[in-house]
Amino acid sequence: MRGCEWCAYKETEWLLYQSLHWSVYLADRQDYVGRCILVLNRHCGSLSELDVPEWMELKTIINRLEWIYKEVLGAELCNWSCLLNNFYKELVPNPHLHIHVRPRYKNAVVINDHAYIDTEFTHHYALKKESIVLDDDRKVLYALMKKHCVF
Repeated sequence: MRGCEWCAYKETEWLLYQSLHWSVYLADRQDYVGRCILVLNRHCGSLSELDVPEWMELKTIINRLEWIYKEVLGAELCNWSCLLNNFYKELVPNPHLHIHVRPRYKNAVVINDHAYIDTEFTHHYALKKESIVLDDDRKVLYALMKKHCVF
């Protein structure tokens, strides 16, 4: 759809997985280790507009990502959010369905001998939190997650 940043998004550097209906990206801002964004490949403004194949594929992606977060990275739980609020700040809202996932860690995550601690564990995630993962560590994290993104 014209004028939609997600429809026009062509970045593949941080693409973890792409299917018929969904694309999964390691988020630019790693405010939570492994934070990802799932983007519906077609323009759609609401969860209620998903069709059955899109829901089924989303369920498969959720299962795999939660396995990666818990079994590979040691996450305790995952926070999933589909907010869409920023689209409605525009004069003519044009929402595109996407979902943020923030894995949450009870224990430190260690990448390249750097320990990352979830200081808000057991609390709601913090908005506008700064990225905590170093660039080199993000590359290692991406490679590790990509290796396990087999659906």
